[in-house]
Order: sequence, then structure tokens, then C-alpha cells
Amino acid sequence: MNAPEIQYHSATGQSAWIDLLRLLKEAVVSDLRGKPQLKTNNRRNYWYDRFRVGNEVTDRYIGEDSPELRARLDRHKEIATRRDAARKDRSRLMGILRAEGYLTPDVGTGQIIQAMARAGVFRLGGTLVGTQAFRCYEGVLGMRIGFDQAAMTNDIDIASFERLSLALGDSVETDLTDVFSGLKFAPAPALEKGKVWRWIQSNRNTEIEFLTPSFEEEESLRDLKALGVSAQSLHFLNYLIADPIQAPLLYRQGVLIQIPRPERFAVHKLIVAHRCRTGETSQKSRKDRAQSEFLIRVLSEERPDELADAYTQARDNGPAWREAIDASLDRLPDTAARLNALT
Repeated sequence: MNAPEIQYHSATGQSAWIDLLRLLKEAVVSDLRGKPQLKTNNRRNYWYDRFRVGNEVTDRYIGEDSPELRARLDRHKEIATRRDAARKDRSRLMGILRAEGYLTPDVGTGQIIQAMARAGVFRLGGTLVGTQAFRCYEGVLGMRIGFDQAAMTNDIDIASFERLSLALGDSVETDLTDVFSGLKFAPAPALEKGKVWRWIQSNRNTEIEFLTPSFEEEESLRDLKALGVSAQSLHFLNYLIADPIQAPLLYRQGVLIQIPRPERFAVHKLIVAHRCRTGETSQKSRKDRAQSEFLIRVLSEERPDELADAYTQARDNGPAWREAIDASLDRLPDTAARLNALT
């Protein structure tokens, strides 16, 4: 049976998405309180907004150095002068994207992710992963995601590197425990006293989980200093969240978030589908394979080089990686053929 034809959004919708992302990135530098300062840590360069509060000097993290960010910082005064007009433009663009049928989060999910963004979770290295991130690839790739792959989940997973969280020397603007409490979330009990990495909203059965890569044999709880929370460490996660990208969450006037690169997401789903503790025939494993299959099909046509590089890198990471990938591909012969054709 042939797979259904890939459906793409119109040029109008794709242009609106690109413009919204640009305006959200510009908004990051529209409210600088001081003078941008460049710092180096472990041979990486980071920009900070340096300003004085009373007798104290504060360095608020802006982002990792790049030509794109430097260009926006050079124009930050100009960007600030049209802040109100930019908000109106974002509202207009969101209207276009809704009319075009782009996937949007439900109100509860949008509120939670927006609250985390305002607190600084994504600014400080947090990456949205899981199905909530997958839905954002509609805009990244310009195609329509079908109902089966986009099935809603109440889970919101945020991943970050422990070392990055330490290196930035900045922290969230509002304690996340207070943020979650205001949205009726309660911390879930953890085996290690004083380490909270999961919150549950009882009236919606929604869970927020914080994750971090494990570079050791065990998958223990670790601390994310910048976010002020603990996180469950997981093997293979470092591959997923390396070199993430920014994207708009299509809620209200748009929310700037961070998500994994789609090619890494696709290959990583092959791994976690096999690792699922409830078995390969579980609903989660089927969903993981369906999302991977869909993305690999799109990427093999639209971004074959990026997909081939991501696939090769994962396989080169060792026998455990190859075993997990091959176990999932045994169930997806068409997907295996697509990947083999690229390499």
C-alpha cells in the first residue's frame, strides 16, 4: 500500500511562519536594559545584557554568539523603536497561520509553555522535546502533519545539558516551582529527597518533565542550575538536543521556543521506540515509529544531506545505537530503504 502524498502548506502560510520567527527573534533584543557584552566560557562565546540594579551589576544571558545574533544586536535600538508595531504584526501573522490550518496547542498547553518561556527556560538552554516539539515541524518543514502523527499528548518534556546550565551563569527570572504552582501543578514525589524533576496538573492529567543527557552507566537525577530544577538523565538524549533550533509555538502572538533539529528527532525516535520499557508493541513505541517514519519520508525528499549526516552520526556512536536503530527499522522496511538509499 502506497503512503499518502505529502501535503504542503501554501506559500502564504510558509512566508507568514518565517516572518513570525524573525519577529520573535528580534523581540529578544528589543528590551535590552544595558549594553550587550560578549563572554567566553569553555571556548564558546555567549552574549549578555549587562545592566546595573542599584549597586549590583547583572548579566542577563541573551544567546550564543552567531552572525545572526550579532546582526540583531547591532540593530537593537532600531528594533526597540518598532516594538509595538511588531506585536501587531505578530498578531496578524498568527491570524494567517490559523486560517491556513497550522497546528496550534490547546489553551492549557500554550499557557504552560508560554509561562516557561517568560521565565527564561528556552533562553537558558531548555529544549522542548516529544510530541509537542514534533507538531512544530509543520512550520520548520512547511508540510502538513496528519492526525495520526500529531496525536495530542498532555505531556510536556523539557531537556537541557547539565554543563550548559552551569556554564551560563544565569538563572530563570521566576522560580519554576512558583510558575507551576500558579498553573495548578504539584511536584511529583521523587526517590531522591529534594530533587524534583516532574510536576503534575491534576485537573488536566498534564505532566511536565525535565530531562538531561546521561554520560554515565546509570540514569540518575541531575541538577539543572540555570532552571532551578532537577532532571532525569537519559542515555542517547545528548544526540537529540545537540545544536537545537528556534521555532515559534503558535499560541497567542507566538512564543519563541527551542526544539531539536528534525533529522535528529527522526533518528532519535527510532532509538527510543526500541528502548520503551513497556515493549515494542506499546502505544508509545508505535507513536514514536510513526513520527520517525513520517519525518524521514519528508526529510529524504526535502533535506536528504542533513538526514544522511544525522543517521550516519547516530550509527557511528556505537553498537548499542545501531542495535536500537536496526530493531526499529526491521518494523519499517520502507523507511529502512529510504535511509539506505541516502548512505
